[in-house]
Amino acid sequence: MPYQPPTHSVERSLRATTGAKVVAGVDEVGRGAWAGPVTVCAAVTGLRRPPDGLTDSKLLTPRRRLVLAGELETWVTAYALGDASPLEIDELGMTAALRLAATRALDALPVRPDAVILDGKHDYLGEPWKVRTVIKGDQSCVAVAAASVIAKVRRDAMMAELGTGHADFGFCDNAGYPSPVHRAALAELGPTPYHRLSWSYLDSLPKWQHLKRVRVVPAPRAGASPEAGGQLGFDF
Repeated sequence: MPYQPPTHSVERSLRATTGAKVVAGVDEVGRGAWAGPVTVCAAVTGLRRPPDGLTDSKLLTPRRRLVLAGELETWVTAYALGDASPLEIDELGMTAALRLAATRALDALPVRPDAVILDGKHDYLGEPWKVRTVIKGDQSCVAVAAASVIAKVRRDAMMAELGTGHADFGFCDNAGYPSPVHRAALAELGPTPYHRLSWSYLDSLPKWQHLKRVRVVPAPRAGASPEAGGQLGFDF
């Protein structure tokens, strides 16, 4: 399916309007999975022409994604990854877990970014970062697209490795996302140590419901919006 290649237009805008010199693109993978961490990549690319075929990782075949990730890892100016574990997701909720993983990735960069382009419409990073959210940024922004591909390939490899001791779950194929093989293994064998135990899939597994963790959400401060605590949203 044809698609428009990503550009540096958002990065140029940030440079012009904020004076930012170092701009990082940030994207996540694993938000909707039932098992495994959520992984965030932060990539700094500058304004150079990207490798041919760069786009949102979800639009690429696994083979093309793997080849492109190898090219990107040497092409980008810098990149770093951050994870939030299943336990951290259960304890914090997905919004705060995303913030934790993204902060870990950004802090691991050799140079602190002056601004961040974040894929999507929701700013889960917040202060002190200067954030520009871009819907479908993983298709339209070079740095975000690069982060998307690197994060996807790295997390898929991690899930395949974690799955070596749990072959019935098919992590090497589904990366912890729900699939017929994954669902059948859960029903029969129950969650692995890599599963998120606060998620609603356990509600349909009577045999394993006793394992579900209930996360207590702190009441918002007076006058604060529901987003202020970073504890709500994306928990399904």
